[in-house]
Amino acid sequence: MKNDNPMHSVGQLRMEYEHGTLLESDLPMEPLELFDQWMREAINSGQPEPHAMHLSTIDVDGMPAGRIVLLRGYDVRGLTFYTNYSSDKGQQLEANPRAAATFFWPQSERQIRVTGFVTRVDAAESDAYFQSRPRESRLGAWASAQSQVLPGREALESSMEAMRMKYPSPFDIPRPPQWGGYRIKPIQYEFWQGRRSRLHDRLKYSTHDAGAWTITRLSP
Repeated sequence: MKNDNPMHSVGQLRMEYEHGTLLESDLPMEPLELFDQWMREAINSGQPEPHAMHLSTIDVDGMPAGRIVLLRGYDVRGLTFYTNYSSDKGQQLEANPRAAATFFWPQSERQIRVTGFVTRVDAAESDAYFQSRPRESRLGAWASAQSQVLPGREALESSMEAMRMKYPSPFDIPRPPQWGGYRIKPIQYEFWQGRRSRLHDRLKYSTHDAGAWTITRLSP
């Protein structure tokens, strides 16, 4: 009998690369230092979309939801991204202000998982970032009621054209009140370094009540 849906063994196609060992003795006490190091190395090595992160949230029924967003900043306060507050993820974060973010850089076989609590970025910071965006992106933030049902593509294009007419000058486009930033304040980081034969390195940083970070090695 012919199998119309053969399962492809993609794992057999995966090449294995050897990278430096991730040892506890080499780790900084603050996970942000290692996060910054890996992020810079991902950028400098030409990884595709190094700032892309998979953002996971939980809806009011307890169902998980995930999507790719772009990291727009990070410091001791946490990881910052921007979106429409009325979008699905915005509503989920308002109801349950917790999130997980995952970064994956396949060329260096590295992954970082971050878990934490989420707060809104203050209005001044959101305003400053919004004004740094290209004109069309700023207009698009006004034109799109993100996650809401559209009757067709034409409705979105018509809304965008209306915004172009309303704001003809690139210097006179205010930030929509429903659009702004969120910041994930991490309580856990996990750094994953791929190694041969699935003997990967996994190091987890954890903290509670803004105390010191503890480092734990996990089995791959």
